[in-house]
Amino acid sequence: MAEAERIIGTPDTPDAAGDGRERPSSEDTGARTGESGTAPTGAAAAGASGSDEPEAAAGPAPRGRRRIAVLFAVALFAYALDLISKLIVVAKLEHHPPIEIIGDWLKFEAIRNAGAAFGFGEAFTVIFTVIAAAVIVVIARLARKLYSLPWAIALGLLLGGALGNLTDRIFRAPGVFEGAVVDFIAPKHFAVFNLADSAIVCGGILIVLLSFKGLDPDGTVHKD
Repeated sequence: MAEAERIIGTPDTPDAAGDGRERPSSEDTGARTGESGTAPTGAAAAGASGSDEPEAAAGPAPRGRRRIAVLFAVALFAYALDLISKLIVVAKLEHHPPIEIIGDWLKFEAIRNAGAAFGFGEAFTVIFTVIAAAVIVVIARLARKLYSLPWAIALGLLLGGALGNLTDRIFRAPGVFEGAVVDFIAPKHFAVFNLADSAIVCGGILIVLLSFKGLDPDGTVHKD
């Protein structure tokens, strides 16, 4: 019996009782752990986190530049549309009878307005000029923290409309900063206005809606 056990071999440890393969050492285990995707430690972890930080820091910058580009593109479009329409109205419609678009409900009629939008406050032309200039400065400063596309569109409409009417204030009669704005859209039972006024009103309504929804210019959403 003893001779048979000697020939066959009696396992002394659990490793010997297995399939005959050697047990991996601690060094082999560490190497396989790194290959299997386990989170690295020490210098490896520091290197991985360090490579991610520049990407996170550089992420919002291009997005912010795109929103600023949208703001100024919308402003330029609104300003150009208002300027071209006023040039046509002054050349073709001023000192001529009104043009009926939808019967008596909507007409094109050239009117010089020394007041604010829709003809209000004609005695405060200089004050409205200063307010328009201040609005432009505020929008330009706010653009640096702009990361919201809807806010970019709203502020672009405000900026384009303010620039359109400010151009009239500066360059039209009776004088610099006292010029009368050219209005020509005349709905029935309503004040006469222009495209700059329309852009300002649409931008203002959009800002109110965005504020009501809790969306800030920097793209964050808050709930009261």
